[in-house]
Amino acid sequence: MNIVPVPDSVRGYLAELRRALKGAPKGLISDALADCEEHLNMEIAQNPALDEAEVMAQVIETYGSPQEIAEEYRDMEAAISTPFPKQPEDTTGHNGGFFGVVSDPRTYGALLYMLLSLITGIFYFTWAVAGLSISLSTSILIFGIFIALLFIASIRMLSHVEGRIVEGLLGVRMPRRLPPTSPSDEKIWTQIKEALSDVRTWTSMAYLLLMLPLGIIYFTLSIVGLAVSLGVTGGSIYSLVTNESHVQIGGIPWLDHLLHTAPGLILLAIAGILLFFVVLHLARAVGWMHGKIAESLLVRL
Repeated sequence: MNIVPVPDSVRGYLAELRRALKGAPKGLISDALADCEEHLNMEIAQNPALDEAEVMAQVIETYGSPQEIAEEYRDMEAAISTPFPKQPEDTTGHNGGFFGVVSDPRTYGALLYMLLSLITGIFYFTWAVAGLSISLSTSILIFGIFIALLFIASIRMLSHVEGRIVEGLLGVRMPRRLPPTSPSDEKIWTQIKEALSDVRTWTSMAYLLLMLPLGIIYFTLSIVGLAVSLGVTGGSIYSLVTNESHVQIGGIPWLDHLLHTAPGLILLAIAGILLFFVVLHLARAVGWMHGKIAESLLVRL
């Protein structure tokens, strides 16, 4: 039987908690670590007469061991309802067969995310580039230091907002609380050093910059896919109802003739419907892929 050592420091407690939560969603681990770090630091601040090891011994008796806290967070996460039902391991939308994707709510969340990504991508990119340029150009001035700190804080805020959008539309568990900030009584240079050395600052900025090219791709794929599939289907049905085909195929006489007949228009309508399902599968796959990108760049443990 393995005996788990009792942590005698905040760092050791957080390391044990991270180990106990292994396999859980990164967003859950991030929230658990942030909550515990804040609580432990508060306990240490309220007991200045005791050293860190003594405070940790008291905290573990009242607050619980890392393993107990990890179990509580897992139970709490399982009890909280999510916007999407639990999915099997294959999250790309192929669980119910080719046509099963239409019943997966994540499909429509991903499709909506693709349509919105151009707007958010332009905003994120503009904010990151403008903020970085202003911060660098004013860095030699006293007030430029405060501008840089405000810009870094805004990057973290935007990354948190984007995380909420990703979780709401793509169903990927993201952090639900802002990362802990430096105490207000810390020196300004210490805050700057911590902000610049925090990898979350740079990965979040990289994500915001990356969203512009990704947003253009996502928006183009969704708009073109929906327009072509719905246009082909609607045009074919309209031609069948009015008995007047407006479909023209140049260079292939036999195909052009076929699409002016009822069987040909029926086949074209079926092709449009199948293309629509292909677009839904593409949206589901893009949502799964982007969720992984967001999780890797916006969630840091």
